[in-house]
Amino acid sequence: MIIDTHTHLYAAEFDADRAEMMARAASVGVGVMLLPAIDSAHFDALWETARAYPEHTKPMIGLHPCSVKSDFEKELDLVAYELATNHESYIAVGEIGIDLFWDKTTLPLQIEAFRQQLKLAKTYGKPVAIHIRNSFDEVFEALKLEQDGTLKGVLHCFTGGKRHVGLARDLGFYMGIGGVVTYPGSGLDHVLKRIELSEMLLETDAPYLAPVPFKGQRNEPSFLPHIVKQIAEIKSVSPEEVVEVTTQNAKKLFTL
Repeated sequence: MIIDTHTHLYAAEFDADRAEMMARAASVGVGVMLLPAIDSAHFDALWETARAYPEHTKPMIGLHPCSVKSDFEKELDLVAYELATNHESYIAVGEIGIDLFWDKTTLPLQIEAFRQQLKLAKTYGKPVAIHIRNSFDEVFEALKLEQDGTLKGVLHCFTGGKRHVGLARDLGFYMGIGGVVTYPGSGLDHVLKRIELSEMLLETDAPYLAPVPFKGQRNEPSFLPHIVKQIAEIKSVSPEEVVEVTTQNAKKLFTL
């Protein structure tokens, strides 16, 4: 079984063919898909999808950094309330983190929202799924401040360099590998040689970041074997070993 540890299956892009998309995922062995949250505007859609496919999807709760605005405390109230009243229903706190690609002006708010959610994750014993776009220094600084030995999680869509691999390893975090690893010129193939299979998780980030040969199209979990194949070639192992090890990693981190 392949586990897609980060996929937005509740996105509107799947409304026309969600059932068919789920069937395609099952046909290639993708058995479990983890659903990172975005914000309150997407909350109902996330849960509608989770309830429709309870055996194959597991929801997270969290506030995406791109949704951190001046009223972010109201959004965090929902996250805190859901964890206080329904924490057993959530596999992780995510998608949280810092994004400095789209808007650098909200950095102080993003850091505050990120650290508050890291604290919530520790309180409820949940792993975290971290968005880390153009913000490695800021994210690692926050993680170092909050790491007390109980914080665990994954750096989603990992595209860091050698130094960042070491920092993730020191913090005890997994690195999520998705479609970017198949892009010529991404440089991630060289970085992957420094990452052990025991430190990786598989993900699609669907509907975004489709792997080659589907780059530019809508991404979906059934494309995961293309990512597995690329990782196997880079690491000089079999695709079966990639699936076996990363599945065990996901089960361990998310208590599946």
